[in-house]
Amino acid sequence: MNLNQIINMVIRMVMRRGINMGINKGIDLAARRGKAPSAMTPEERKQAQQAKQTAAKARKAARITRRFF
Repeated sequence: MNLNQIINMVIRMVMRRGINMGINKGIDLAARRGKAPSAMTPEERKQAQQAKQTAAKARKAARITRRFF
């Protein structure tokens, strides 16, 4: 393996992790509808938590589906 391949591999690993973190942060922000948890009512917090759980289930289902194909 030459140096160029190693650099490309490391860059891909870092970018993949960064993209996944960004996606997760965006989903969290959408679930909270842009509000800080301290500014939410208890019902809004519960709804945001359910939205996060639903998003996590959807991501898990997408991963499982990709394994089949």
